[in-house]
Amino acid sequence: MMALPAAHKVQPVRVLADLRELAALTGGPDGARRVCWTAEWEKAREWELSKLSRIPSCTTAIDEAGNLWATIPGARPDVVVVGSHIDSFPHGGWLDGCLGVITAMEVLRRYAAGMPPVTLRLVDWADEEGARFGRSLLGSTAAAGRLAPDEVRGLHDRDGISLPDALAACGVNLDGMGAANSRLQEVRAYLELHIEQGPVLEQLGLPLGAVQGTFGVERHAIRFQGSTSHAGSTPMHLRRDAFLSAARLALEARDIAKRHGGVTTNGSVVCEPGIVTAIAGACTLLIDQRALDAGALAAMWTEVKAAAGRIAAEEGTTVRWEPLFQIEPIPFHPTLIGFAEQAIREVAGAVHALPSGPLHDAAVMARLVPTTMMFCSSLNGISHSALEDTPEEHLALAVRAFNHLADRTVAWVAAGQP
Repeated sequence: MMALPAAHKVQPVRVLADLRELAALTGGPDGARRVCWTAEWEKAREWELSKLSRIPSCTTAIDEAGNLWATIPGARPDVVVVGSHIDSFPHGGWLDGCLGVITAMEVLRRYAAGMPPVTLRLVDWADEEGARFGRSLLGSTAAAGRLAPDEVRGLHDRDGISLPDALAACGVNLDGMGAANSRLQEVRAYLELHIEQGPVLEQLGLPLGAVQGTFGVERHAIRFQGSTSHAGSTPMHLRRDAFLSAARLALEARDIAKRHGGVTTNGSVVCEPGIVTAIAGACTLLIDQRALDAGALAAMWTEVKAAAGRIAAEEGTTVRWEPLFQIEPIPFHPTLIGFAEQAIREVAGAVHALPSGPLHDAAVMARLVPTTMMFCSSLNGISHSALEDTPEEHLALAVRAFNHLADRTVAWVAAGQP
């Protein structure tokens, strides 16, 4: 690994101070206010640019998709990217996304002490959350060349403002966002630090985890059709209750997920006519299935669909499926996962490898270049909330471990890998 002067060793206290400064600027009792394509987000960006301007030899630019880049030139043009996102969920937490960006800033500060063997680049992806228009990972997807403008052109926020108009107000042209792909031409690896947003590490008593990849997702609306009749006059054996079909499927889907090591969520159940004196003649269930292994996810989906047909037949109902969203599991690079595990052991003594249930910009990058993530524990598994928090000592360990991961990755790329 590259030897750095003592004055430029990692300083977790500086990262924590920056996190609290940003929280004071764009947060408050109700949480963070950095929703993308808003004035609060632009204020956070101005703060970020001010911090970056103080790093020697660092240049900054905002690409055609609104992503912010900061670069420390290296002896070779090969690029290692470190970053995350600074935009937040409404009333969000003080760590989600910005922990990764500000820790990446610390990586750049260290390497600015001299010319690194390869180029270092920080990225702050635009609109990771999709909080205003419902389209997550917008900036990274555009940079990866996977955004179809017509698929998002008709999106509006709750005030009726269109996505193209909101982008234009921030200097971004929807139809030109794909040109941001030029920023990825020399990229050889991507690293991201994030809070877990879940309870696993806390339950294990561990501060940090190495991320294996992001779950694949199958999301469907399942509609059972039965017969509406009076709640008092219809004997139990003559009912065609659509809600009972949905309830039975929800329980069976849970057991199927357990068998395959995945997770299943029933996020909404809507009964019609939806009154207490009538048997539900129709019921729509929204189901979200996730797993890291593609075979396991496919098996979960197949078994749930078969179960729905069987339950409908037994309950005297019919069933119809509507696909809502699908993404394949995205494994991270095994060498970089190994580097993350080594770095965590160095600073914390123990490591746990776990998948990411939420999607992250790293999932987009992993399709293009070797990628991995590192997680830091979340208190009570809470995120997207003003209650989001992590013990300060865990944050300090995360900053140190991520910098060790960056050092290993820089040396790996400088040696001609991948």
